[in-house]
Amino acid sequence: MPVAFIGHGSPLNALASNRYTREWAGLGQCIPKPRAILSISAHWFINATALTAMTAPRTIHDFYGFPQELFDVEYPAAGSPELTCEVADLVHPTWVGSDIDSWGIDHGTWSVLTHMFPAADIPVVQLSLNAYKPPAYHVELGAKLAALRESGVLIIGSGNVVHNLRAMDPRRPGEGFAWARRFDDAAADILRDRPGDIAALSEHPDYEAAVPTPDHFLPLLYVAGLLAESGEHPDVLVDGVEYGSLSMTAHIAGAPRPPVRPCDEHSADLPMSTDLPDTNL
Repeated sequence: MPVAFIGHGSPLNALASNRYTREWAGLGQCIPKPRAILSISAHWFINATALTAMTAPRTIHDFYGFPQELFDVEYPAAGSPELTCEVADLVHPTWVGSDIDSWGIDHGTWSVLTHMFPAADIPVVQLSLNAYKPPAYHVELGAKLAALRESGVLIIGSGNVVHNLRAMDPRRPGEGFAWARRFDDAAADILRDRPGDIAALSEHPDYEAAVPTPDHFLPLLYVAGLLAESGEHPDVLVDGVEYGSLSMTAHIAGAPRPPVRPCDEHSADLPMSTDLPDTNL
């Protein structure tokens, strides 16, 4: 199965048809149906490494200030306690807890899967981001997940390479600040040529502006670890920086390219506000 990093952007992308969401949908249509999905979402950023282990995870609306239509979205995919156990065994001796009742499927996952697999007929497990661990931990844990791909598990990291909500400028749809584009390009270069060195981006001169908090950046490290393990060179599925400081770039390895689709002129469909809610920041 492929491995992908998806720049998910605003929760409103769950309801949008734009050049990003059409590429997500195209990806879902051009790969074999996974037996399960393991998602590493920016929005489960906690003080431990854990996996969802419930049979019927709830759809989490972890945001505020958006239209009721977005709160009405449900993504009723089943969970997979079996996959949870499989992952825990695979990464041993790294300890991974099992969450049976506190989390579920958050918008970092369902805003993407709503387009990729709208039928919600594939089991979904989420892996948390341990806020207490250094970058090398996340890269190494990602590498340990590689065997899952051979058994039909689609692995998705969902975040944003550049995610600075305070710097967002509503007058810049479809545009990126120079520093945001530089950092986005640097991340693409490292991911393509030497993914095991992804943590070196913390020394990039634009890192502090691009990554004011680590939550949306860390899912990229898991994908980098998987790529370092497999030796693959990913493609850019779709790229772009919106409102100055939000990268929507997505990277994919191990999948055919979806058909090229026409781009909308201003396609991110994000709220025209620099006060985008995010309960994980």
